[in-house]
Amino acid sequence: MDGIFLELMAQVISAFSPAYLEQPVLLIKNWWWLIPPFILWQPFSYLWLFWRRENWLKLSFHPILLEIKMPKEAPKSIRAMENVFSELWQAFWEPPNFWEKWWDGQLSLGFQLEVASFGGDVHFYIRCPKPRKEIVEAAVYSQYPEVELTLAEDYVRQLPADIPNKEWDFWGADYKLLKDSPYPIKTYRDFEPSEPTFEVKRVDPVSLLFEAMSKVKPGEQLWFQIEASPMAQELADSFIKEGHKLKDKLAKRPEKAKPKSFLTEIADILPTAVREFMQIIVLGHPLDEEKKSKPEESLFPPEMRLTPGEKEILEGVERKISKPPFSCSIRFIFLGKRDVWEKAKLRMMFAYFGSYVTLNTNALIPLGQTITKVYSRPPYRVADSNRLYLRKRRMLRQYKERNSPTFPLAGSNATGSFVLNSEELASLFHFPGWEVAPTPSIPRVEAKKGGPPPNLPVE
Repeated sequence: MDGIFLELMAQVISAFSPAYLEQPVLLIKNWWWLIPPFILWQPFSYLWLFWRRENWLKLSFHPILLEIKMPKEAPKSIRAMENVFSELWQAFWEPPNFWEKWWDGQLSLGFQLEVASFGGDVHFYIRCPKPRKEIVEAAVYSQYPEVELTLAEDYVRQLPADIPNKEWDFWGADYKLLKDSPYPIKTYRDFEPSEPTFEVKRVDPVSLLFEAMSKVKPGEQLWFQIEASPMAQELADSFIKEGHKLKDKLAKRPEKAKPKSFLTEIADILPTAVREFMQIIVLGHPLDEEKKSKPEESLFPPEMRLTPGEKEILEGVERKISKPPFSCSIRFIFLGKRDVWEKAKLRMMFAYFGSYVTLNTNALIPLGQTITKVYSRPPYRVADSNRLYLRKRRMLRQYKERNSPTFPLAGSNATGSFVLNSEELASLFHFPGWEVAPTPSIPRVEAKKGGPPPNLPVE
């Protein structure tokens, strides 16, 4: 049918068009089939990856949810949580090759760090593949032997599947970085020194998260999720290369000289008079005069001419690209029954992310294209309610499945996928003690665990 239609169109066009259009029409008639593959490749690749990865996840990926009960006292620094994430980075690092990605649908496995409040009752979770359960337990127990890890039911499955509905409503947002990924956010190093004391440990932004969670009333729930997976080698190399370029730019180092072209090499071997004559014709003046007019370079290297603020930014970029990188996405959802749900409470989560803002380096801000709010100009506003409903359904589904905002395709910072290293992850998710976050709604381990004494007689 397509061939007959194109033949008829060609005849109609040739009947009403001048002779000089016959060749273009003939070209379109014979080679039209080359155009659809370029147009359909992107949607085809998206659907193909979605199908293959869904099959792989059903057959090979068996997720479990581990609930974490924190000790009443946590004398260790947040550096201990950074060590946990460094160990998990190496244990989870298994990037698929070309055939494993496009044929098998294999993904680089990661884990999810979650905090959920059910009517003010706060719980910590780590979601991971079942074969990695022992690895996660070993990494956590090696730094926090006082905590307890137990299997838990997935809390997102305990709510109606058709939210939002007449009884339930919610508001949520994905997050992105304000600047490029090599710029760091504020970390625990900005809140505590290398040897923290009791007073300094009380300055912890995670305590604001717990306070926000404890303010949730019965009938309301607040979910917070960080998805993290070790970056593949090529992506990590690209991130480090981008960081080095940014570091050279911040240090005001001169760019490397480009290799001379063939014409430049020919010009160098010409006599001086001929070369200057050609430069006057092309540039209007000899090139040597332009070189003489340039200011002389300083005797001090560029690094010694940086201001204190520029040095701080440079040190932050160097520290970020020197530690294990994770591909991350962050989101939160505040939901509840319509008769008790107070939408204004979601501002407490904005305040929590504001604790990690440093405008001269980086910050976490809501991703506008996923936030559960839409606005159109008239007359298109009649469809805003339907668009808002679909956006909420999509976000809730992605939270339940623990997918990135652009699943199954790889995303970028503009689409809610960005890079955080182990230090930044530890700053966003760690186990504070009672003196830092005295929230009574957080379940804690009251008694310390210990093994039997070594001199106990055994028959």
